[in-house]
Amino acid sequence: METFEETELCFPQLLNASCMKTKRPHFEAMLTYILVFSLSLLTAFLNMLVIISISHFKQLHTSTNRLLLSLAVSDFCEGLVLLFQIVLIDGCWFLGDLMCSLYQYIAAVVTSVSVGTMILISVERYVAICYPLHYSTEVTQQRVRICACLCWICSVIFQTLILQDNLRQPGRYNYCVGDCVIVTNYIAGLADVIFSFLFPITVIVVLYMRVFVVAVSQARAMRSHIAAVSLQRSTQLTAKKSELKAARTLGVLVAVFLICLCPYYCVALSSQDNSMDASSASYAFVVCLYCFNSCLNPLIYALFYPWFRKSVKLIVTLQILQPDSCDANIL
Repeated sequence: METFEETELCFPQLLNASCMKTKRPHFEAMLTYILVFSLSLLTAFLNMLVIISISHFKQLHTSTNRLLLSLAVSDFCEGLVLLFQIVLIDGCWFLGDLMCSLYQYIAAVVTSVSVGTMILISVERYVAICYPLHYSTEVTQQRVRICACLCWICSVIFQTLILQDNLRQPGRYNYCVGDCVIVTNYIAGLADVIFSFLFPITVIVVLYMRVFVVAVSQARAMRSHIAAVSLQRSTQLTAKKSELKAARTLGVLVAVFLICLCPYYCVALSSQDNSMDASSASYAFVVCLYCFNSCLNPLIYALFYPWFRKSVKLIVTLQILQPDSCDANIL
């Protein structure tokens, strides 16, 4: 169905050098602006709550939550990046070639960080469930912080290498004035697909298949022995049940992430000449879908983690401003 009433130039004064601007019905345009703007603000706000919660309350300074903090920071950035997509709703980029390259670069870095963090979360859950006796010695907070920092650093370096041509000469691949196109050579595009998509998905799926096989066997073992355990053993079972619940919650998180990430690389793989036009409808859709995943993550926390609901209540009511609020019992 054709939804466009007419087209006009993005920059009328440039005549044939300008890209064509898509003119949509007023109601459709306003609804799109409101939805994208609301999604952007909601994503940034919800992830800011996660960042404040984990950073402020000492009880939440665990290895798992450190990784969730890194994920929340990348999701927060993704919410802010989505604001730039509003500029492209009418198919025109008005912020210049340099801002176009920076927008694409930041979006790529944030996506890489999210993928890397998901791998770290999968590895952390794998060790916690499959090798519980080694967890406290192998997965320390210091190591988790180092891994999270390396994830950000490697993402910045990797995307700089992938997008170096676009960063060195912004706008070199634009077809007309008002366009925002990103192009990678064959080798860089292949490396991006392998290291940002195929390899991470393979690692995540394999690790979580192993985690859930072990988790199911442990759950069955607990149910069969729960009637004959002592008080001390009951405490151990409670701790083990907590680990299994965390694995299930983070499994949902990973599954939603993969569902929202796959369309982005499907669009990238289907693009001709390894180019991605930021003003195209398909690109806008996959970016919004991925940002929707960033918005869903805090809602998953709220659904499965009582500590997040308690911390949000303390934040919203400004009780975190009270002395020693960081020591509050929210677990």
